[in-house]
Amino acid sequence: MKEQIRNFLNASADLKYQVAESLSEKIAEAAQAVVDSLKGGGKLMLMGNGGSAADSQHLAAELVGRFKQNRKAVPALALTVDTSALTALGNDFGFETVFERQIEALGRKGDVAIGISTSGNSENVVRAVRLANQLGVKTIGFLGNQGGKLRDCVNIPIVVPSNDTARIQEVHITIGHIICEIVEQALFD
Repeated sequence: MKEQIRNFLNASADLKYQVAESLSEKIAEAAQAVVDSLKGGGKLMLMGNGGSAADSQHLAAELVGRFKQNRKAVPALALTVDTSALTALGNDFGFETVFERQIEALGRKGDVAIGISTSGNSENVVRAVRLANQLGVKTIGFLGNQGGKLRDCVNIPIVVPSNDTARIQEVHITIGHIICEIVEQALFD
């Protein structure tokens, strides 16, 4: 069991080293887009399914609450939290519309939307990103595998080079934490 645990932790660390070498520029670009939006009066919207929904909520909470600094709240929301909207939209329009309709209602030019999908093929995220682009919302993808359909839909694709869902999710939350720290430093230092 100890060997299995070491292997698990080493695989996670190795992937983060790869990402540090290959994706730092993309992460910086994404962080700057979020900072620019927030400085300009925009907001951050996050979306995903399953574990990616949890990551969306986690990152929105870090910004509305605090990451490392006690400071003013940052306008960030997870489009995954309103069960009445999600179930009504899913029932009335189909599950593939649950984020798209919220982007239609809430998204404004100058905002940023982060779509999180380990496969890059979550249809409800793809549809929301396409509409966000039409509305002038800057789009970022936290993706895995080869990036799926979202790779070519988002303005800034961050594609974790792995097909292991758990490892991809570990890197996604790390990238999200990096962005949270940069946002706090840029807006409040």
